[in-house]
Amino acid sequence: MSSGMDHHHETDPRSPEVRTEALEDLLVEKGIVDRSRVDALIERFENDLGPMVGARLVAKAWLSPEFRTRLLDDADEVLATEDIQGAETGPVMDHIEVKANEPGVHNVVVCTLCSCYPWALLGLPPNWYKSPEYRARVVREPRKVLDEMGLSLEADTEVRVWDSSSETRFLVLPEQPEGTDHLDLEELAHLVSRDSMIGVARAEKP
Repeated sequence: MSSGMDHHHETDPRSPEVRTEALEDLLVEKGIVDRSRVDALIERFENDLGPMVGARLVAKAWLSPEFRTRLLDDADEVLATEDIQGAETGPVMDHIEVKANEPGVHNVVVCTLCSCYPWALLGLPPNWYKSPEYRARVVREPRKVLDEMGLSLEADTEVRVWDSSSETRFLVLPEQPEGTDHLDLEELAHLVSRDSMIGVARAEKP
């Protein structure tokens, strides 16, 4: 399994995904929009703009032990203080919990029932996160799934899988890469990808 592979989804013609694709096809056919520009805009929101909200929280936690403790103890209070709300970028987040990776422990997030996801922190969810394959397999064989997605963990690392719901959603606090103590908040934030906050990747090295 890889983040770039195609997955089979339900093809209910009434589903928002199918209707949106049909509308996009019609607009492209009539020459109203350029598909490549639409794809580029979606990719930018998925990988750059959306996840930067969560990435800055992670970077701030790396810089401040006090902030890290607050984030792990009561993320809801931190989000309220930081004025981060769910309604503007997706479904409202009732409750957020942050799980920290550390030596010997790796966290990964899934939603086995549907695709609950912290939109306000990570932007648009990736297609693979919503796929039945990921949702089923990462619970049964998380280490194998992570390895297929390019993340190899040490044999003695404990993998903890957190199942999101409409009431509780999770964010992974990845480990800070070595040799980045001199970087400022914005520089650190750009090392934090959406996938690392889901737990299927590590934070990038500069």
